[in-house]
Amino acid sequence: MDVAVRKPGNVSRLSAGHGMQAALFSASARASVGPMFRPGARVGDRIEAAVAASWDAAGCNTNLGIVLLCAPIARAVELHPQAEDPAALRAAIEEVLADLDLADARAAYRAIAQAHPGGLGSAAAQDVHDVPSMGLRAAMALAADRDSIARQYRDGYVELFELGVPTAALALPGGAFTRDGLASPAVSAAVQRTYLAFLATLPDSHIVRKHGAALAHTVMRSAQRWQTRALNGENLDADPDFVAWDLELKAAGLNPGTSADFTVAALFVAGLVAPGTAAR
Repeated sequence: MDVAVRKPGNVSRLSAGHGMQAALFSASARASVGPMFRPGARVGDRIEAAVAASWDAAGCNTNLGIVLLCAPIARAVELHPQAEDPAALRAAIEEVLADLDLADARAAYRAIAQAHPGGLGSAAAQDVHDVPSMGLRAAMALAADRDSIARQYRDGYVELFELGVPTAALALPGGAFTRDGLASPAVSAAVQRTYLAFLATLPDSHIVRKHGAALAHTVMRSAQRWQTRALNGENLDADPDFVAWDLELKAAGLNPGTSADFTVAALFVAGLVAPGTAAR
């Protein structure tokens, strides 16, 4: 669903970018399904195995952020299959986060090292290039002020549920989105609104790492205008300026990858809490 819809600055079937094609993301998604949902696996093991499988399929980092966000959700769903409303699922995720240990951290660190995301840099404590000495949630908390995915681990996925899930649920009417990536205009618009909800509210961590906070805030402000228009029901794909913004971001090397990661995770959660509406 993510790559089937134009998301400015990010790779889609409509617009390649950053040296990557949408097919790479689809291949890595298929490859990571088994490891992500292996029965009984802890969060760290899911992360490490899913990233390894994705790397084997795509040969580059396509979904580290997605895997980091979705692994605790997948574990929570296995432990609490009855958690079929947002409050229950959030409570189940919180239980999983509270149980993260040193082994989870070490497995996740190995996965991050393999994925080697752009602009990773270094940290004064618990740097991902070193062997961690604390549990994964505690290590993520140290990075929470500079990385929005890490902040979900610290804060119990508050931003994911409050910013993205309600909008993402609109993208999942029964049968409106099929596995071959065909979407109704309403579904495409809902996916775009989900993406813009994150891009217009949170400085994108991937842009921050590679280009700095100031440029990330500039992109965020640009997204706010498009978010307003999307919320007013406008068809963004019909506007040449929306397409131009997509191409301009790519030409400048600006990839709001974290906002896309959040979009995938929000769609995942929306499908879980609205049984019968997920893609067929």
